[in-house]
Order: sequence, then structure tokens, then C-alpha cells
Amino acid sequence: MPIGAEQGEERTTMSDTSSTPMFVIENLHASIEDKEILKGVNLTVNRGEVHALMGPNGSGKSTLANVLAGHPSYEVTEGAIYFEGEDILEWEPDERARRGIFLAFQYPTVIPGVSMANFLRMAVTNTRNARAEAAADGGVSKMTPREFRRLMREKMALLKMDDSFATRYLNEGFSGGEKKRAEILQMALLEPTMAILDETDSGLDIDALRVVSEGVNALAGPEMGVLLITHYQRLLNHIKPHYVHIMLDGRIVKDGGPELALELEAQGYETVREQVAAG
Repeated sequence: MPIGAEQGEERTTMSDTSSTPMFVIENLHASIEDKEILKGVNLTVNRGEVHALMGPNGSGKSTLANVLAGHPSYEVTEGAIYFEGEDILEWEPDERARRGIFLAFQYPTVIPGVSMANFLRMAVTNTRNARAEAAADGGVSKMTPREFRRLMREKMALLKMDDSFATRYLNEGFSGGEKKRAEILQMALLEPTMAILDETDSGLDIDALRVVSEGVNALAGPEMGVLLITHYQRLLNHIKPHYVHIMLDGRIVKDGGPELALELEAQGYETVREQVAAG
């Protein structure tokens, strides 16, 4: 749940490592082209938790996702992001990915000439090998080509994806549902600790939404935290969150359990705006 925004001077790690939350966003302010979008976001996600972040267009949800992933166009002007006790603001996007932070894009990029299989092999192999080198206890081994092929087939079957999908160029000619399944396939193979899903339900019909949701539910577990960004309750009918947060004008203004999403669907964002304005 959200935490306070008190800051320490030049703090780069959280003090009590024995009880350190997995992922903490603390008083986060961020701008793009000198326009402030995030205006003090506070949120904590622990392993095994699914958090839904809801809000209207322009509230800052996708900006938050991009800032968490390290998008270079955004400037963090205040606050901190902690991952397993370490402040990650100086980490490059590739380091965040290697350390276990994953972002499923709202609008995945098309990369002609690069097959899904080759893209996934490079991403997964580099991430897995970096973790293996960093593991002092030897608990993580480097990935072999044979192991990758087996794992890819296994995860594609989980997401009901035809084998021919692997030979297609990344997102080229993909339907909305295929693009989102490709994002979830990446998540399945990369096995992140913190997964940020930016409007995964965008552009999906009912059948595609069900397949993607089943994939997320199959992958979510006690070792992974999930931040699920969405406009609508319909996704939460398939993926049950532990906590729901409402974002307006660059801040999280209301927190609750799954019932908060139902309340929002019934009353709309304007009611929340009125409640916030009334204090």
C-alpha cells in the first residue's frame, strides 16, 4: 500500500534491509519537455501482490510506467524508486531489465526483419546470463540454446500461440491481441520480479482479453509483483488485484481493495474528482 513520502538526504538504499519492501515509489515527480506530469506518486508493491492502477486519459499512468522502466525522455525531478532496497534512478533501462523489472508496452514497437524467436533469444539469454554472473551462490545458470527452445515452446503453448508465431517479424502485421500476447510471452520468458503492464487490455476483443489474462494469471505468483495499469474494470474481471489505486492529475488520490474498481465503474472518475476537491 502507499507509503509516506519523507526523504533522506542523498539516500541510495533503504535503511532496514530485513523488512525492505520489494518495490517502492516514493514522492516521485517527473517531467517531459519541462512539463510536470507526475506530481508526487507514492506506491509500494511486494512480491506476490497484484496492484491495479486506474485513471482517466492524461492522469499520468503511462508516464509512470515509462519512468519506472527508465525511458530517457522523462526527467525525474524529485523522489526515488527503490527495487529490493536499492535506488534505481541511475540505472539504465537495460540494467533494470536484467535485474528483474519488466514493462509490457501499451503500444509495442514494430521491428521489421527481426523474428520473434531471435528477439526473444537475445533478450532472454542476455538477461539470464547477467543474472547468472551476478549470482554469488551459483543458483542461476546460464541459458543454453536447447533450453531456450524448450522454454519458448512451453510458454507459447501456455499462451495458446501457434509455433509459426516465432518465425514472424516482431509485431509486424500483428493484430492487437497478437501484440499483447507477444508482450506477455516476453514476460513469461524473462521471468521478472516486478512486472508493469501498461494497458494490456487496450485493443483486445473478448477472446484475446481472456487469453492474455489467463497468461498473466498463470505467470503471477509468490515471487513476482505486478502493477496492472488500466482504464476499465473489465480487465479486473479476469485478473483479480489485491489492491486498486486511482490516479488523477499525476498523483494517486485513492486506494482500496478490489471493490474500489467496482465503485469507480459505477460512479465514474468525476465523482472521485469531486471527492478529492472536497478534501
